[in-house]
Amino acid sequence: MATMANVTDLQTKYSKLAQEYSKLRAQNQVLKKAVVDEQASTISLKEQLKQRDQSLRKQEQEMDSLSFRNQQLAKRVELLQEELASKVDSPSQHGLETQSVFDEDLQKKIEENERLHIQFYEADEQHRRQEAELRGRLQELEKDSEQHQTVLDGLTAKYIDTIERLQSDKARLEVKAQTLEREAKECRMRTEECQQQLRRCQSELNRQVKQSSSVIQEKVPFNDTKFSDYNSLNVPPHNRRHQLKARDVAGQALSFIQDLVAALLNFHSYTEQRVHIYPRDSSIEPISPLNQKFSQYLHENAAYVRPLEDSFLQLHQSITEDTVTVLETVVKLKSFADNFSSYTHFLQKILPYQLKSLEEECEAPLCTAALTAKNQELQGDMKRVTSVFEKLQSYINILALPSVRQDAMPPSSTSAVFTQLAACLHSLHDAIKEMSKHYNQKAGLEQELPTITQKLCTTSECLLGSLGSLTSSTGKIATFFSNNLDFFTSPGYSPRGGTVTLNPLQAESMLANKKKAAAYMHAIKKPRPQSVPYREALSNRRILTSSTESREGLTQQVQQSQEKIARLEQEKEHWLLEAQLGKVRLEKENQRIADLEAQLAAALGGSPNSQAAAASTLAQSHEEAEKELQKAVGKETTLCTSLVGMLCTTPTVEHVGDEDSREQLIKTHYMARVGELTTQLQISDSKAVHFHSECRALAKRLAIAEKSRETLSEEVKRANQNITRLQDELTTTKRSYEDQLSMMSDHLCSMNETLSKQREEIDTLKLGSKGNAKKNKGR
Repeated sequence: MATMANVTDLQTKYSKLAQEYSKLRAQNQVLKKAVVDEQASTISLKEQLKQRDQSLRKQEQEMDSLSFRNQQLAKRVELLQEELASKVDSPSQHGLETQSVFDEDLQKKIEENERLHIQFYEADEQHRRQEAELRGRLQELEKDSEQHQTVLDGLTAKYIDTIERLQSDKARLEVKAQTLEREAKECRMRTEECQQQLRRCQSELNRQVKQSSSVIQEKVPFNDTKFSDYNSLNVPPHNRRHQLKARDVAGQALSFIQDLVAALLNFHSYTEQRVHIYPRDSSIEPISPLNQKFSQYLHENAAYVRPLEDSFLQLHQSITEDTVTVLETVVKLKSFADNFSSYTHFLQKILPYQLKSLEEECEAPLCTAALTAKNQELQGDMKRVTSVFEKLQSYINILALPSVRQDAMPPSSTSAVFTQLAACLHSLHDAIKEMSKHYNQKAGLEQELPTITQKLCTTSECLLGSLGSLTSSTGKIATFFSNNLDFFTSPGYSPRGGTVTLNPLQAESMLANKKKAAAYMHAIKKPRPQSVPYREALSNRRILTSSTESREGLTQQVQQSQEKIARLEQEKEHWLLEAQLGKVRLEKENQRIADLEAQLAAALGGSPNSQAAAASTLAQSHEEAEKELQKAVGKETTLCTSLVGMLCTTPTVEHVGDEDSREQLIKTHYMARVGELTTQLQISDSKAVHFHSECRALAKRLAIAEKSRETLSEEVKRANQNITRLQDELTTTKRSYEDQLSMMSDHLCSMNETLSKQREEIDTLKLGSKGNAKKNKGR
């Protein structure tokens, strides 16, 4: 029935676990759906970002086309200037008209260039704003996605832990169910075996009883245990277990009595010190005659308390393995009872002085109503403690009477006396506990008085400590006596077939028979030849097999370690070569970067030497151009250079006015600005490409690192799961083995007890049959 109940409990637990698992699985599906939606939104945002990048590339292409158009316009302006220079000899009116046309055309081109610049700037600003908005939105969405991912990871880990815990609980419960079923089967098999053994024992005992009864009927003419008066003359067997238990119990009681004696000595001594301090300090003024007498009696407390410990120590020393411990043979108990009676008389003698001393404290001028109430409560506690000690004295004297006179107490009253003694010990503990509580409250009230001294505080604390130790010692004694009450009330020795108690003469004859039996066993005992015990041989064999297995395992581990070391050496050489190649590549890349930086510095202005070289080449080209133009036209020329191109103008003989010079300055300024913007755009494009390549490389490395981290975390999780699973299996197997061993040991103990009882009965029957046979032969 118990196994069926366990199986139903396991089924209900398993159904609950399945319901919890289904709930967690449904929640997991909802979380997975939310994650998929977030991933879809992230993918759509990435597509939008790609579209924005495409539009940015289109605008960059438009910018390149505009820059190309500007270059064409610059070339057109140069051609127009050349045509203007070629038509210098035409009439002034025609020159003015042509100049106005050119100016209008140039003005239109300048306006168109400004408009294109404005459009380009607006498009660039709009693109930047859109890019910033998209980036901010993308960051927000990434944060939301990370938050959702962290929540999802936490919930997933929680659910995984819950599922693993449930699975482990399920596995543990299954293992427990299997072990319980196996144990139930084993118990059923054991019960069947025990029933078979019981049947065999019963049949054997019935056979022996029949045989013994037939022998008794044939050989024994009368029953020697028929009359109880004659049975009392039988000598009982010696009970060694009872003696060891009595010795142990007496030792424990001795330690408790020692603690009680120390606590009583401290209590009486600190009470004497308090009488000398309060209500009158003996160092300042003499105390009352009552307190002087009370102090004198308290000073004699050691003469009444110390004999308790000494007499009980003698009682403990009298209980040995070679003695018989019953109430009739424990002579030292009478001396302990006498000493306890003298201590009780001492308490009765000092009780009136204690009560009068408390009344004198109440009559003190600074005594409050609360202190008076506490003193009255203490008076009642002291009366109660003294009455309890008187009861204990009565019961201890009753227990000590059989050692003086055998028929002083009937055996049927022994258990009642011990029970009442245990109740008195508990009431003593309660009374002292109540007195300690009231004294503690009284000390707290006294500390609030204005005239309290440090000496009185110290004495009160010591007195409270002694009361605490007295409370603990009495509680220990009461608990100890209640726990061993069965041993005290059980009859340790009794004659065979008799109901009377053991007397000292029977105890002496029993001890004499024990000594004779021990001498006989010692005489017939022969020394055995030396050999290795069976258990030691089994342990040696187990150690030998385990050492061989461990040696094989160590050799395998050494081989594996050597293979691993060789593989690691190869990997080390490979990575050393890779490191050397990486160093060479790094040096080349550093050299290339240094060359590129030098070229870039030269292009952006360079060093002073390069500037001087550029200036000299520019001057030479300027002189050559002037010579050619002087040969062709015979006029003075002007050369203007910029990063975009070169502009060469040849003015007329007449000097150009202020307007021409201003237009020339505007042209040169815009040409220089366009060149600067072009170079900056090229540098930014190159930097963007470089950063993009670096970001792609870092992203790849990050993905590889994330993958490796995930694989390592999965391996760690699997290893932890294996460790927990193995630990659970180990604990379950260990627990099952311990339970089985405990059950087997209990079963073996019970079987041994039954077998010993049967053997004792058989031996008694055999001895009885032999005695009857000898008597018949003697007749």
